Amino acid sequence: MIPAEWLDQAALRIAPHIRRTLITNDAELNLYLKWESRQITGSFKARGALNKVLSLEPWEQQRGLVTASAGNHGQGVALAGKLVGASVLVFASEHAVPAKVEAMRALGAEVRSVDGGYAEAEQAAIRYVEEHAPTWVSAYNDGLVIAGQGTVGLEIVQDLQPEVEMTWLVPVGGGGLLAGIGAALERVRPRPRLVGVQAEASAFMHSLFSRGTQAGVQDLVTLADGLSGPVEAGALTIPLVQKYADEILLVSEEEIGQAVAQAWFRYNERIEGSAAVCLAAILTGKVNAPAVAVISGGNIQPEAHAEICKRYSSST
Repeated sequence: MIPAEWLDQAALRIAPHIRRTLITNDAELNLYLKWESRQITGSFKARGALNKVLSLEPWEQQRGLVTASAGNHGQGVALAGKLVGASVLVFASEHAVPAKVEAMRALGAEVRSVDGGYAEAEQAAIRYVEEHAPTWVSAYNDGLVIAGQGTVGLEIVQDLQPEVEMTWLVPVGGGGLLAGIGAALERVRPRPRLVGVQAEASAFMHSLFSRGTQAGVQDLVTLADGLSGPVEAGALTIPLVQKYADEILLVSEEEIGQAVAQAWFRYNERIEGSAAVCLAAILTGKVNAPAVAVISGGNIQPEAHAEICKRYSSST
């Protein structure tokens, strides 16, 4: 499990390097929104990456940092590497969003493209670590990364002092954010309902949560690219998600696209598909208000965002 003091230590450690992101209220929907899309790298992932890397011994940092990422975690690791003077190598899928790849490189990371999806990128990264012994920084399968992500939950608790009947909605892929926020909610009594939301097209954690296995799950192309791909076997997040989550819901590609457009037309906020899943769950009535939704990132390819907004402009 993730000790409570780890979250408090993470909050202090990363505070000089991140933004305390805004929470707004949509009174019509009875929904609070935590805008991690406004985070320093455009995603909550900077929190976990910074907490991990800043916790390392200098000799671990200087061995070089290696990770696998759809783009957001890689930006967080690259930022952390820049702060401590460590080299960063990111393995990314050939299908990674170009804007995310360029952002990783702009922060000083070397990015290696891997044929296939996130699973293939993660496997290639782990093989490289086994062969060359740099320091591995998992996107989710690490207690310090999870504690860093949990600081999102600490901020929501501090800012909202949430009502018992409020449902917390959190995007879920590898489960680091959901596990971290679940750990943060351990100090809240009575405890709010915690619901993960994932894309139907790549429902690996949903399958692990509901069936205890991810065997037979399809990994299809999804707007929620940051939530896609299988979970590493034996990952720490699997039992943590089982412990903390009350439910994991699925949303369709159509619902995700409509939520991306709604965020733009309703709030003037540019969000990526991975962040839109929670808003989609509210807009489709899969979750009843009152609720708080973590809007996890805003790093969407500009051309894709424009096309989505054009497609759904008549339905907003």
